[in-house]
Amino acid sequence: MRGIDTQVRKARRRIFKEVANIAYHSTNLVDDMEALPYKLVNTDESEYWESIYRERAVVRERTRLAMGMSLRPENAPVHVSQGVEESAISEKYYEPPLMQVIPSACNACPENRYEVTNLCMGCLAHPCREVCPRGAISMKNGKSVIDQEKCIKCGKCKNICPYDAISHQVRPCHGACGVGAIESDKHGRASINPDKCVSCGMCMVSCPFGAIADKSQIFQLIRAILSGRKIIAQVAPSFVGQFGPGVTPEIFKTALKQLGFADVYETAIGADMGCIAEAKHYVEHVATGEQAFSLTSCCPSWSMLAKKFFPETISSISNELTPMVATARKIKEEHPDAEVVFIGPCAAKKLEAMRRTVRSDVDFVITFEELAGMFEAKDIHLEEIEPAEVVADATAAGRGYGVAGGVASAIEDVIHAYYPDVEVHIEHAEGLADCKKMLMLAKAGKKNGCLIEGMGCPGGCVAGAGTNIAIDKATKELLAFKNNTEQKLPENVPEGNTV
Repeated sequence: MRGIDTQVRKARRRIFKEVANIAYHSTNLVDDMEALPYKLVNTDESEYWESIYRERAVVRERTRLAMGMSLRPENAPVHVSQGVEESAISEKYYEPPLMQVIPSACNACPENRYEVTNLCMGCLAHPCREVCPRGAISMKNGKSVIDQEKCIKCGKCKNICPYDAISHQVRPCHGACGVGAIESDKHGRASINPDKCVSCGMCMVSCPFGAIADKSQIFQLIRAILSGRKIIAQVAPSFVGQFGPGVTPEIFKTALKQLGFADVYETAIGADMGCIAEAKHYVEHVATGEQAFSLTSCCPSWSMLAKKFFPETISSISNELTPMVATARKIKEEHPDAEVVFIGPCAAKKLEAMRRTVRSDVDFVITFEELAGMFEAKDIHLEEIEPAEVVADATAAGRGYGVAGGVASAIEDVIHAYYPDVEVHIEHAEGLADCKKMLMLAKAGKKNGCLIEGMGCPGGCVAGAGTNIAIDKATKELLAFKNNTEQKLPENVPEGNTV
């Protein structure tokens, strides 16, 4: 569903636009929030659900999350706007859990179930029945039927069926979660285990009902801009192409200035700093055998995965600043009176910014999808903008961080350029399931001497939960931007680029 303008995506965008409208224009937050479900669902018949009442209930919860608040309890009378006064202050920050399942929107999909479809031909061989180890398949009215109480979900029946008549139903959010964090509540609805979740957001973008959403800071960010404070934006490398064909980096930067940002930096600046430091670390510690292997730290979901599930690898995770933090510190060195917003594709960056060592550097985090809502609310049409700004901050190496393998290849290129006598071994994994396999191999000593890049999203940052376009298109756009960059590698970086 990525890159397809589904009803779920339209509904999310409408919420972001309306919350942005409230931030820009509201003089009575409580009344405007309470009225929003009726503004968006203003007919007698529901557009998406079986009733307008359920549809409005879903809008209420999405509104709260988009305002940076948590869901309301199901067993207590709580108004949509309750707590908005506390959330309205610009200092309000993300509080876990970041990813939340909206109960009224969840379809309670089957977790793991094999069903015989109408494609069953009732064949004489009945191979599905013969291979079932528990006798769970019988014939009724000439068709196969699976007894769900006996079925052990082995899948042998599906694999043997010559007509592909048996369907394996898996809850989409569960199938997308590489760490098994999706569980069920007592009503059979999806729930997220916070002890396992690494906030990659793949469950959110995979749910066909839009029942999973993350918190947003667009309301607080807009209010901060309107207050007259100096807000500087840094944009992740994967921004290219995210806001329509023909929207060049220069147009995008100009559009951000029109939104009220005092200046715009590329996060690729911090990536340039990072690949120099990472190369030096590899040469001095991994290539010499002092350290078995090294793990990149750019992707917060990858880092959380390692820390939660493979704690013995923590010492191998890079201590270098992530590009987001390195760029934020550079901005605040040059503009001590400014606040910084990171604009990117990633939901997990919202939690990275909560870390004690990062909180003072990054003041706001929003996604490309949320930014699109701000543009819509301000009636800014990027395709009509005449570019007035130049984007020439970073090198090709840093800009390539946005695609899977880009971090490792940038570090490898720096090593080849500045340490030509050192042999480098790189590996990369994308998607949490593959990342887990990679960490298992590293733990077992199968990746010694390697620099290992991990990306929580399949495809890298261009596939993040907050992106606007299809992954293959985003990859093509980013690689073209990288390849057209005149300076290929960073030359040097100031000392002190560590946590």
